[in-house]
Amino acid sequence: MTSTRFHTAAQACILAATLAGASAWAQTAAAVKVEGAWARASVQGQKGTGAFMQLTAKDGARLVRAESPAAGVTEVHEMKMEGDVMKMRAVPALDLPAGKTVELKPGGYHVMLLDLKAPLAKDSTVPITLVFQDAKGAESKLNLSVPVGTSAPGAAPAAHGHKH
Repeated sequence: MTSTRFHTAAQACILAATLAGASAWAQTAAAVKVEGAWARASVQGQKGTGAFMQLTAKDGARLVRAESPAAGVTEVHEMKMEGDVMKMRAVPALDLPAGKTVELKPGGYHVMLLDLKAPLAKDSTVPITLVFQDAKGAESKLNLSVPVGTSAPGAAPAAHGHKH
């Protein structure tokens, strides 16, 4: 029982740190640090949105999938230009080289939440679980409570109008 209580307490600490805007570390051999996580708010009728963050794997790892009860489908996606067309596609895994920060951002790699069960309201949170695989193939999960907004936390609001 003691180890179960410790594990639950450790998960609560990770969740509290994430909610407080601090970075969180997966308590696994993969040791992945998550910073600046946020998800884009959606509106009624919108079926998908993205979640963004910076991931740093201490010893290297792969992000092999993401899960969220808020969406019917949760996938790791890549957006890139192919000729003159921006294309988005699911990727089977995202490599996280040892000690290098990989940014999941609009227009690049991101977590895609599809078939949303309800709109994601600004200033709420959405649960997302990231699943990592270390060099030996062992999987580990990191549960996050990701803040929902219209832009990245701390980002300047988008400018409106024209300046001449």
